Amino acid sequence: MIKAPFPIVSRRRVLVAAGAFSAVAAMARTGRAEEEKKLNFYNWDTYTGETTLQTFTQRTGIDVKLDLYANNEELYAKLKEGNPGYDVIVPSNDMVETMLAVNLLEPLDHAKIPNIKNIDPAFANPKYDPGLAHTLPYMWGTLGIGYRKSKVKEPPTSWKVLFDSDEYSGRIALLADMRPVLGLALKYLGYSMNSTNPDEIAKARDLIIKQKSHIKAFAPDEGQNMLVAGDVDVVMEWNGDIVQVMSEDADLDYVVPVEGTDVWIDNLAIPKDAPHPDNAHAFLNHINDPEVNAEIANTIRYATPNLAAHALINQDDLHNARIYPPAEVVAKSETLVDLGENTRLYDEAWTAVQAG
Repeated sequence: MIKAPFPIVSRRRVLVAAGAFSAVAAMARTGRAEEEKKLNFYNWDTYTGETTLQTFTQRTGIDVKLDLYANNEELYAKLKEGNPGYDVIVPSNDMVETMLAVNLLEPLDHAKIPNIKNIDPAFANPKYDPGLAHTLPYMWGTLGIGYRKSKVKEPPTSWKVLFDSDEYSGRIALLADMRPVLGLALKYLGYSMNSTNPDEIAKARDLIIKQKSHIKAFAPDEGQNMLVAGDVDVVMEWNGDIVQVMSEDADLDYVVPVEGTDVWIDNLAIPKDAPHPDNAHAFLNHINDPEVNAEIANTIRYATPNLAAHALINQDDLHNARIYPPAEVVAKSETLVDLGENTRLYDEAWTAVQAG
């Protein structure tokens, strides 16, 4: 059994169908409103299997429209003023907490998701959503450094390479993602990624601002593409995104720095006022079918909490420490948590970083 990243405390290649969604219900002859055969899915980029959506449509007759976002903050901003028509979303563990606090997620009907039985029990009762009342774990993993081996003197071992060095000046990309970037700057400085100490957050802010002259870009979840294109030599990226491109370019590699990292869990959820909740439950059940889930994991190269899918996953991946991190990496890492009102400290620091 692959163990959960902690006693749980608390992405991703497909065609995009963009545009606004409308929720229109058809009336049956009995007068009861029936859901139209549609599903609106809001997900991270390159975070779905090659056949996931097609097989769902083939099995159910439900057409899926996909829209993409780059980070949790973008997801939250889209939904906080009212759901524009999404049925299924994929928030990370800390964002689940944030969304639950303001009633943005619908409760799940487990009776409509029989494949919930396939989820590893170690992931079945996270503190951010006890009993999986509103979410199902989708994938989990780490954030680390992707790099081009021929361009670095030796494999990076510390976040110093990205935050506190001019060795690769102009050849560095960080994520355009507030909490992970500030959090890992905090971790490099010896603090918690979830610090609420204004002085510590200010030090992380100042460290990044000082480093900005050496940073080529804050990439919206596309650092792996910059690495492949040769635009940068070292990037902060999600492990699976780098593992995906490693299969295309043997000169690339991935490492978690010695200071530790963010161990995250992404989750499937139904947002408040979803226009097609029954279709959404059917989709969650589809994704947790072992064959479907294994095809997703084999495509996007992230760790899955679906235990029944493990027998169908590429065994090299299942034993790849870049995908399923070893216990010693997890032990020195953290999971981001919702900070409530203290999130404003990060908002202010991030605004200063962008302006600096």
